Amino acid sequence: MNEWELLLRLALSCVLGGAIGYERQSRRKVAGLRTNILVCLGSCLIMVLSEALYLNVEGRTNADPARLAAQVVSGIGFLGAGAIMKEGLTVIGLTTAACLWVVAGVGLAVGAGYYTGALFTTALVFATLGTLSRIDEWLMHEKNMTILIHCSERSGQMLLISRRLAEMSMNIRSVKVRADESETGLIYIELDVYNHRGITSINVVENLRELDGMVSVKVM
Repeated sequence: MNEWELLLRLALSCVLGGAIGYERQSRRKVAGLRTNILVCLGSCLIMVLSEALYLNVEGRTNADPARLAAQVVSGIGFLGAGAIMKEGLTVIGLTTAACLWVVAGVGLAVGAGYYTGALFTTALVFATLGTLSRIDEWLMHEKNMTILIHCSERSGQMLLISRRLAEMSMNIRSVKVRADESETGLIYIELDVYNHRGITSINVVENLRELDGMVSVKVM
């Protein structure tokens, strides 16, 4: 491999990794532009190095050029695990972790000179992330709700709210609670819920306001 071919492979890995990273960053995900570029570029370099080492010892040993690449596939799991986080009752970052794993594969493909596979994979990643996200938003219209509650801090308050939401066939996905710093005895509760029956925001607000200790209820 000459220097121009090496430069082409490294540059193309940056472009393809950056394209996927830009899509992730535009959605404000944990692993954005720089992370995906570095993962793809590093994978590409390791694949090139793997091939170069094999060519230097070809015919003199049973060396397997895929062993370094295999370590990339398993090692990328550490980055993926770091991108997965638990917030309340929900787990986020699974798509980001999967993206890092795919980007590593794109880098390996470019490093091996398999440009067609790398380009097609990048295009399919864009189609998957973009198209399916829009379909999901369309199907889940009025199904996903964020409820902001300002209420008094009392024993069993969260239990009462949960029961009222259960009566409306709503599942709580995550809960965030913080104290009202401006006034003692009050708290803010942020709930991400799944609205099975598609109940309107007005009805949700009216039902929750009937509970004791409510200061305000907003649905976003």
